[in-house]
Amino acid sequence: MSWHPQYRSSKFRHVFGKPASKENCYDSVPITRSVHDNHFCAVNPQFIAVVTECAGGGAFLVIPLHQTGKLDPHYPKVCGHRGNVLDIKWNPFDDFEIASCSEDATIKIWDIPKQLLTKNLTGCRKELVGHARRVGLVEWHPTAANILFSSGYDYKVMVWNLDTKESVITSPVRTIDCHQDVILSMSFNTSGSLLATTCKDRKIRILDPRAGTVLQEASYKGHRANKVLFLGNLKKLLSTGTSRWNNRQVALWDQDDLSVPLTEEDLDGSSGVLFPFYDVDTNMLYVVGKGDGNIRYYEVSADKPYLNYLTEYRSYNPQKGIGVMPKRGLNVSSCEIFRFYKLITTKSLIEPVSMIVPRRSESYQEDIYPPTAGAQPSLSAHEWLSGMNKGPVLVSLRPGSQLLSHQPLFPERPLSNSMAPASPRLSSQTGQLAAEDARRPRSLLEEKATRRAAEQRLEEKKTWFSNGFDIFECPPPKTENELLQMFYRQQEEIRRLRELLAQREVQAKQLELEIKNLRVGSEGF
Repeated sequence: MSWHPQYRSSKFRHVFGKPASKENCYDSVPITRSVHDNHFCAVNPQFIAVVTECAGGGAFLVIPLHQTGKLDPHYPKVCGHRGNVLDIKWNPFDDFEIASCSEDATIKIWDIPKQLLTKNLTGCRKELVGHARRVGLVEWHPTAANILFSSGYDYKVMVWNLDTKESVITSPVRTIDCHQDVILSMSFNTSGSLLATTCKDRKIRILDPRAGTVLQEASYKGHRANKVLFLGNLKKLLSTGTSRWNNRQVALWDQDDLSVPLTEEDLDGSSGVLFPFYDVDTNMLYVVGKGDGNIRYYEVSADKPYLNYLTEYRSYNPQKGIGVMPKRGLNVSSCEIFRFYKLITTKSLIEPVSMIVPRRSESYQEDIYPPTAGAQPSLSAHEWLSGMNKGPVLVSLRPGSQLLSHQPLFPERPLSNSMAPASPRLSSQTGQLAAEDARRPRSLLEEKATRRAAEQRLEEKKTWFSNGFDIFECPPPKTENELLQMFYRQQEEIRRLRELLAQREVQAKQLELEIKNLRVGSEGF
């Protein structure tokens, strides 16, 4: 009997972590010494924000993403809290708005100026006052605009509607009061219709965030959960915590039945909290341990064995906290599928680590970059509060692409209102086509009309371009960062066109050879 090795076919089997060079790190950053089990770092395509040490109150730094290297010791801070800042989160739909919560029992919403900070920012745009004790976590709703969730040491989760003119909001739209102890983590499903929480009583709960009711509750004693995460559209939850023997472990749950986990996996005997991160687009799970230097990653499947271990990124530098770049901020030309920002307190350093799929081609890789959630909300605050649910607005990561869902690529117009033909010749051709169409079946007519409409819209679109840029969708760059992004887009387009040109040259040479062979053959006859 022959033995066959059980290899799994996966395009992510060889993913590797690539740390940034020293000049591309953020050095001399006074990272907080807080003992809370939070990320302490938030990243978007414009800025990196990190909670910092500050005497006489709480503060955090907001550093432009391109401003790497050594940080000025007098760099301006965002400091308006009277107590230590415990959590910060960027608005997923506005790269210049960030929420922070603090030991002073308040949540503040900050507008970050587009130009560099020249002095400390102390004035927030909105202040949310409702918790009786310190606020440990904040989370933005994943699809609805201006909806923020907060959880405090008063065991309450509060839902805030920021779509008001008030600068100080004292009454949340909903208070969820079903927990018996401090809430340790919160996670939304893809559409934001369900909220999962873990609590210090080690129970996992799935809540209806609008009604505030508990839909499911885990009463399993063999796994003491610390962090929880919805796994995209797989209808599964993943939790990290400890086993009965105090081993760190991950557990996978069916979101409709939290009685027993689908699978459990012990990792090691360390004591640091495990932070899970899930990439919906690649079905990859990353597990980052506080105080560890390594990052484990798995591929998640809908069927057994569910969690397929790939490998781990190893480093000697332990992370205090970690930030994650949204997918729209990744470098697709280098096949980067995830990017971490490690907070290394021993060196006062923030080190970016890119997870890369090794590919030889430098062109855009469609298979590893499916449509992903963009920076546009699919619901208003009022629509979500009234009971509507929608998935995220999807965008393509291909440079220069547009939205793929929830709004048409171009405005649809009936053919009768389309532009008049540009020349008599075109007019006569149109007349001939119409006469031909009159003699064809209805289904072919509709197909041809649709095709002609698409071609005409494409021609109109071409007239909007000036020197390769869409003058409506891509206004001239106003900042250095925008200029760099446009430059990289141009580089990617040039690279793609070169490849296309090389392919065309090969085809032309093949045709020339075939013609030459045909001539030789005909002369022989």
